[in-house]
Amino acid sequence: MSLKRITRNMPIALAAVVSAMLCVATVLAAAGYSLFGDAQLVSPGYNSNTAAQIRSDATTPPNYGGVDFKTPAGLTVADLNNLSTDYKFTAGTCGAGSPRFQVNVTTPSGPKNIFVYIGPPPNYNPCAPGIWSNTGNLAAPTNLVDSSQLGGTFYDPYAHVQATYGSYPVTGIQVVVDSFYAVGGTQTALIDNVVINNAIYTFDKEQCKDGGWQTSNRVDGSPFKNQGDCIQYFNTGK
Repeated sequence: MSLKRITRNMPIALAAVVSAMLCVATVLAAAGYSLFGDAQLVSPGYNSNTAAQIRSDATTPPNYGGVDFKTPAGLTVADLNNLSTDYKFTAGTCGAGSPRFQVNVTTPSGPKNIFVYIGPPPNYNPCAPGIWSNTGNLAAPTNLVDSSQLGGTFYDPYAHVQATYGSYPVTGIQVVVDSFYAVGGTQTALIDNVVINNAIYTFDKEQCKDGGWQTSNRVDGSPFKNQGDCIQYFNTGK
């Protein structure tokens, strides 16, 4: 698969799926995310009770899914130095640029994305099925990212991206799965323990604490009555 084909097939419209920015707590992020598309919480996670399942299926609209993480006000590309996740494929494998971190930035010409692909380079596929893996720090200086929307290259060392576009504001970060067409019709990945700088997203009951239940929702969008209601949901799914 050519690099141009991988880049061209990216559903850039997903960049529009961005939540309002909220400050993220250090060490453990409380409810700093929302699910979109074909995404849901499932149990178990990786060393936790809950993971986010993100699916792209040919027969299930909208044929993509993801998790949108709220970003701290004032975050810039230069400030984003740590980006990782645990992940596990339960159907299909990685391919065609999916799954990926999608970093939304504001440029002089408008909103753009930096794509940070998950999977073994240089083609970012295949990924081993049925086992938990960790990406390592994808925002490490030598890691290659796709800055082509910003005027860079498909394989751009992140240190160069920070040096060139470091002042650009980061307005959102998502993990996206959307390439069912490249892997036989269904691409399903679990993610857990997502790290964005010094915030860790675990998708479990810990996010209910410190007032997090007030900004959390069930998968169907309904709110929690109190912290105990939130914790029960993540413990039992009800």
